[in-house]
Formats: sequence, C-alpha cells, structure tokens
Amino acid sequence: MTGIRKVAVIGSGVMGGGIAAHIANAGIPVVLLDIPKGGGSRNEIAEKAIERLLKTDPAPFMHPKNARLVTPGNLEDHLSMLGDCDWIVEAVLENLEVKHATYEKIERHRREGSIVSSNTSTIPLADLVAGMPQRLARDFCITHFFNPPRYMRLLEIVAGPKTRPDAVATVEEFCDVTLGKGVVHAKDRPGFIANRLGGLWIQSAIGAAMDLGLTVEEADAIMGRPFGFPRTGVFSLLDLVGIDLMPHIAESMQRTLPATDPYVVNLRDPALIRKMIADGYTGRKGKGGFYRLVKSGESRVKEAIDLKTGEYRKSEEPQLESIRVGARDMAALLAHDDRGGEFARRVMAMTLSYAAALVPEVADTVVAVDEAMRWGYSWKWGPFELIDKIGVDATIKLLEHTKQPVPPLLQRAKGRSFYRVQEGALEYLDVAGKYQKVQRRPGVLLLEDIKRRSKSVLRNASASLWDIGDGVLCLEFHTKMNAFDGDLMDLLAKSLVEVKRAYKALVIYNEGGNFSVGANVGLALFAANLALWPLIEELEAKGQTVFKAVKYADMPVVAAPAGMALGGGCEILLHSSAVQAHAETYSGLVEVGVGLIPGWGGCKEMIIRHTRNPKRPGGPIPPLAEAFQAIGLAKVSKSAAEARDMLILRESDGITMNRDRLLADAKAKALALAKEYKPPKSEPISLPGPTGAAAMGLALDDLRHQGKATEYDMVVAGKLAHVLSGGDTDIIEEITEDRLSALEREAFQSLVREPRTLARIEHMLETGKPLRN
Repeated sequence: MTGIRKVAVIGSGVMGGGIAAHIANAGIPVVLLDIPKGGGSRNEIAEKAIERLLKTDPAPFMHPKNARLVTPGNLEDHLSMLGDCDWIVEAVLENLEVKHATYEKIERHRREGSIVSSNTSTIPLADLVAGMPQRLARDFCITHFFNPPRYMRLLEIVAGPKTRPDAVATVEEFCDVTLGKGVVHAKDRPGFIANRLGGLWIQSAIGAAMDLGLTVEEADAIMGRPFGFPRTGVFSLLDLVGIDLMPHIAESMQRTLPATDPYVVNLRDPALIRKMIADGYTGRKGKGGFYRLVKSGESRVKEAIDLKTGEYRKSEEPQLESIRVGARDMAALLAHDDRGGEFARRVMAMTLSYAAALVPEVADTVVAVDEAMRWGYSWKWGPFELIDKIGVDATIKLLEHTKQPVPPLLQRAKGRSFYRVQEGALEYLDVAGKYQKVQRRPGVLLLEDIKRRSKSVLRNASASLWDIGDGVLCLEFHTKMNAFDGDLMDLLAKSLVEVKRAYKALVIYNEGGNFSVGANVGLALFAANLALWPLIEELEAKGQTVFKAVKYADMPVVAAPAGMALGGGCEILLHSSAVQAHAETYSGLVEVGVGLIPGWGGCKEMIIRHTRNPKRPGGPIPPLAEAFQAIGLAKVSKSAAEARDMLILRESDGITMNRDRLLADAKAKALALAKEYKPPKSEPISLPGPTGAAAMGLALDDLRHQGKATEYDMVVAGKLAHVLSGGDTDIIEEITEDRLSALEREAFQSLVREPRTLARIEHMLETGKPLRN
C-alpha cells in the first residue's frame, strides 16, 4: 500500500481537472482548487470544471459517481484543506511567476512530509525550485501527465538533486499501482523524453510533407500503421491535441535547447499554420484543422486542407504505391522510390537519429525511451524497437544516405541489436555497449516474458495454453481481433481437461489490444452464403457446451479482460468463476447490431443475473426489461466500473488499474479461489413467458413510433424478447438453464438464415458500422 490517501490538485483547467478525475477513478478523494470567483460561488471555477468533466467525451471519469470524490474549492478560502493531503499536484499556468506564487501558498499550508509536484511540460525543474525553501525542495518533483490523463498511460517523473528518494518512490508506486500509469524516470532536460522526441518527429513530418508536396492524407497514411504509429498519423494527431499548442512547445524548445540541437535546427514556423491558428482552425476543438467536417445536405463530408494553397477540398484516399507496399513491409516502404518512400526515409532517419542521440541525455536507458513513446504517443514499438525491426546496420545506412548523424550509441550497436533474448530473458544494450536484463517492476507479470522462456502446454492455430506458475494455466487467444472460432473453442475445452488433470486454476487472458470482439462473423457469413447450416449449428452448440463447462468446472476459471470484450468475449466473462478486469474494459452483448442475438449463453446468463440481483426492481417484468434493454440496445460499458453496473461484472469481481499488473492480479484471484473452490449449482428460474414478451413488445412499439427501430429491428428484438421471457412458459413454472440455451439456439438459427441478417453482417465486415435495414 502507498502512503497516499488524499490528494489536492491546484488548477482546474483541462489538465488539472483531468488529473483530479483520474485520481477519483482510483477511489481516492481529491481537493480541486482554483482562483476564487467574484460574485456567486467563490468556488465557481472549480465547480464548473467538475461539471465540464461530467459532460466531456471521451469521459474523464470512469463512472459518474466518481465525481463525488472531488471537492471543489478556491485558493483563498480553502488552502487549509491542503493540510490533510499526502500529495499536492500543481497544474496552473505554464508561467514561472505564477507557479512560484502558488508554491508559496502551498508551503504555508501543507503538512510536514507531504509531496508536492508540478505537472509542467515546458519549465525545467531547476527553474521551479530556484529560491524554494529546503523543506519544500526535499518534497518536490515533476509528475508530467499526458492528456487526457485517464487514457494516456505515460507519467514522466523528474526528481531534483534535493528531492528525497522516498518521496519519489511513494509517488511512483501510487501512480503505477493505484492510477495505472506507466511510470518513466526522465532527466531534467527540455521536453523530458516523449515530447522531446515526439515533437521532433512531428516537426520533421510537417516539413518533409510540405517540401515533397504530399497531401495530409498521404503523410498520415505513411506516418501511421506502416511504422506502428497510431492511424491518426501526424496531421490528424495535431488536430486531436490542438494545433495552437505547437508554437508554445516550439518557443519553449527554442528557449531552452542549444541552437545546434537538431530540434532547433529543423524547427519551422510555416505561414499556413500561423494563419490556421489566427483564423480559429486549431483542430477538433476549433473550427477544424488539417481536416474538418462540413455539412452537405443531411450528411457531413470530410475535407482536408491543401498544404500548398491553404484551401479545403474533399478528403481522398491516398493512392501512392509506397503506401500499398508499406502496409505489408516496412523495409519496402523505406526503399520505395516514390515521394512517399522519400518522405518515410527523411522523417524516420531524423527521428531515429535523434532518439539514439538522446540516450543518456534525457534517460539512462533505451528501455525508458521506448516505454515513453509507446505510452505517451501510442507507438506500437519504441524507436529502438523500430531500429531493431529495420535492422541496426540498415538504419545506419539509412542515416548515412539521408545525411543524418549516426550517434555513438547507434555506432556501438553495429552488427548487433538493441534488444535480444538470452536464456529466455529479454536484454537491452546499455550506453557502454553491454547487454543488461530488462527489469520488470515488482508485481508485474507479463505473458510475453513467460512465452520467451517456456513452451506452450497446448496450442493450435487460434489459441495457446501456458503454465504461469504455482499451478495456474493461462489460455491466450491469438486469432484476428481475438475472435472466437471452432479451434479456439476446442482448445478452451482441452484446457479445462488439462487443468483438472494436474493444475489448480485457469486464467483466460491475452496481451492483444482487445480481449475479444466475439465470434468470427466472417466465418459465419462464409458458411451462410454456402448454406453450410450444419457448420453454424455445430459452432453454436459447441460454444454453449464449452461455456457451460467453464461455468461448472471443478476448478476456478478467471477471465482477465482489457479493451473490448464484446459478444462472445462478454459471454465468456459471464460464464467464468470470477473476473479480474482492467479498468479500461469495454464490454457488452452487441449481437443485435448484426441481426442476431447472443447464442453462447449470454441471454441465459443475463436473465439469471438480473432476476437474482438483490437490488433489482420488484416483480417479474422489470429485471427482464433491464436485460432486454442492455442486449436489445447493444449497450457497451465505457469502463469496468460501468460493466459492474450492467451486471457483466459482479461486486466480487476485481478491477486492476495498471494493464501490466492484470495477469498477476488474475492469477492471485485464481489461487485464492482454488483453496476451497466449489462450482456453482444449476438452479431453475421462473419466467413470465408470453406475458413478459408482450410487455417488452410494447416498449418496442414505442421505439418504432419514435423512429429509433427499423422493421427488422422489430423482428430481431421480438426473437430476443421470446428468449428472455422463457418462451412458452408461465411464471408458476420453473425453467432450466438447458431450456434457455435451447431457446437461444432456436432464435439464433432462425435469424442467421435471414437475408437481412446476412446483409448486416456483410455491411459490418466491410465498413465496421451497423446497417440500419
């Protein structure tokens, strides 16, 4: 446990408010202070900030109730509140005078030993502590959150020579375990790590795109997926974060870096960007940016700016050959002779050269730089991991070809790689040219590390079973988007047998971007188009059988989702003995979007959970109506906390804030359950039958009259209502789980044969969006 039980945030702007919201997400009370407002409530600025946070999308709060943990106040009347706080975060204007004045107020009211930090991104720590009393300097550091604080994982910590190590350790543990942050220690250098390198990457991409006459779409396509960068690329990223931030960052870098630094040497001030900012085209928060949406009749059309003329035109898919080859082969993109290939060479050479030059200036290891870029800029691979993918020697040739310097660190790596696996352990190349083991933080357990040093217990094309120690096995999905297919179901069934044979428990977990998006609907469409109905029937029956075996297994099965757990991915959660979910788990039964209903026990389990929920409304119809609404509207939780509200998670299920700690937490939960585990007993339930279906039908009619339900929505929802109400039963009768499963199969099989369902599936596969037919 950390020593931080209450936090204060000074400054309720975008960053300060977001930091306060995320601390509240962790269940920690927060005092949010800002300057007093004249007239009305003197706390109005902080109060309005909380109101804004509750309306913001994507939501800073993981659950609206978390706002109750944030207490608004002002910097004149409520400074005494700081006396109860263990950590005080300053997030005021990036102005040194303002910050120093704030520290004077904090110092007069904080308690002995409380930690004070600044969220600054542009002011060196040395300037912040200049003239600071020794008592405060010992407790002071920089904690640089990335925006938005809930979703961006990186937290850079910068400690000064006077900062006491135990204060840094306390903040690090709290931010890691309680807030779920990826903590990186940076040195007191301009821009720290991520913004120093990320800023140069962006600047070099803008300059090269303008020089080579690329469109913004072409530049974003190249500086996106081919290199493992987010698909926003560069220009769309700037629209997202705000184009008007660029001049402020540039000014700070110019002021604090030497004139010979590549960041300063390559810095530009394009007239186009100055004009965009002056005209209010600052990105998504303004009238638009490099892209904008304009109304055209009943629809909206996406437009992109012409980098030469500054005029907007209809956005178009880029057609460069280098983009096509780059989707498959990074090296082929870098070698291509069109302007897209030249753009890639210029930007990546400058970026990778700069990255190698920054170690050890901004951080002691290549690992810290890679983590900072993965967590702060959502790169799939950090710069040194990218160099390894391209090849160290090939990277050196690229730098020489583009006349970029080859830093000493890169020269030392010649003929080798920055990372290697030695005797099952991951190692990195240090600044002296020697390999060191990559050290995980205490309590972190990663499947990628286990896979390096061991062989799978069982494996097929869709899943693998791994021994994670202490008698626990881990089932990993590795299909596209971790979708369920027959092979995955087969290995899940075999895993249950293997655990019963010689182990204590099973954890279902993977380290993909999403836990599972559900069934492989592409396979279902293929089978339906060939009228292979027995294949579809077999897969549905297999899913029901295997998921039932999970629920009633003799040993605990713990599901550990992160990201999307949709459709079948949600159904496996519903059947598991327990769930240990990452806080950012987005789960729901979404089958109606493709004209189907849940077919692997999802309907059955939601009925059971809603009818047996001790907090449910009275009478037989209300709990069914709640289940009907959740499934019929394809509701998806926006966090694990919301999944608990939806009864996808139980009160006894756990939530882990840090993604890297999820597997360890799930394993601990599995072992705790295994000590005296007894599988649940199947108990019949009473359902209202046609009376309940009729009641749900009335709600459906209302939606149709409001134009919110199409004719085919009525058909699908009618089948769903029939299943949820128990079919042809009566409230005085009892219905078994097997009977509910049979109702699911009947409804699913009738819908999957419908041409309108197949049209919905095809449209979803082609566009990623539901068809309203």
